Amino acid sequence: MFCLARLRLLVVGAALFSIIVAAPVFSQKLGPDGAPDPDASVIDQSTLLKQFPRIEGRVDIPDTKAAVLIQPMGRTWEYIHEVLLHWGGAVVIIGTIVLLAAAYLILGRIRIAAGRSGRKVVRFKAFERFSHWLTATSFVLLGLTGLNITFGKIVLLPVIGPEAFSEISQVAKYVHNFSSFAFVSGLILIVVLFFRDNLPQKVDIEWIKQGGGFIKSKHAPAGRFNPGEKAVYWLSLFAGIAVSASGFLLLFPFYGINIAEMQLAQVVHAVVAILFVALILAHIYIGTLGMEGAFEAMGTGEVDLNWAKEHHDLWLAQKLAEESRYEGGHASATPAE
Repeated sequence: MFCLARLRLLVVGAALFSIIVAAPVFSQKLGPDGAPDPDASVIDQSTLLKQFPRIEGRVDIPDTKAAVLIQPMGRTWEYIHEVLLHWGGAVVIIGTIVLLAAAYLILGRIRIAAGRSGRKVVRFKAFERFSHWLTATSFVLLGLTGLNITFGKIVLLPVIGPEAFSEISQVAKYVHNFSSFAFVSGLILIVVLFFRDNLPQKVDIEWIKQGGGFIKSKHAPAGRFNPGEKAVYWLSLFAGIAVSASGFLLLFPFYGINIAEMQLAQVVHAVVAILFVALILAHIYIGTLGMEGAFEAMGTGEVDLNWAKEHHDLWLAQKLAEESRYEGGHASATPAE
């Protein structure tokens, strides 16, 4: 009995001691109004991230990547995507538009110096134009939906509201994904059809020396494509490969790559796409507002004879010679009456 009484006293003493020790700790969790303060003894997020740059949990599924809650490259990627890409992309896109507007105001539209002759020359066949417009249309869809991913929350969301923005972005996501297949198909066709005509030639140096046709007092000789068009071709080819490869990695995530490589693919895709959009804006400007008669080449497939003389004289001479030989050979093969 004596031992049992001493044991009871010991338990009661230990309980009282625990209450006395815990009382200050509990009091620190109360706010000024006496209500519990859940954040009083919680470590702030920045301190936690400094102490633990990579935080992982435990999962029962085979995909161990799901256990990663926080990793250092994620914060770097977020800064690139949410800060650098927004500012850099805005500077590139708006800067390109400003430069093109200045070029139009200063240089004006490049007119056909000799005026229209009224005679047409076939520049692009139907299948060549189909390949171009397949690529161009899909690129415009990709560009608009991609810009929504980058700038939509800043530009579009405040205007139309969260519900409409959510619906538009959902549709834009599927349009972006499926348009990519048409773009890649068109890009392959353009590479095959126009590869030989876009190889460098000696005449390209003379075209550059003469100011590329922008100096009215000088004539810049050129074949089927001048160096400016060739530059657009090769830059579009390399940019197209970069955005297509990185885009398919994002479309089918984690196939042979990890989280860091996925983040790198997203950064490459976004940066190259922004520069690609700027390049195509300049291409569109030259083909529409910048030069008289240029749009007709891809619009109808035919260009005015004087336009061809002024901008692609070597190609025109070769084409007319081929037509003359064909007509001569056809006439000689026809029996005389």
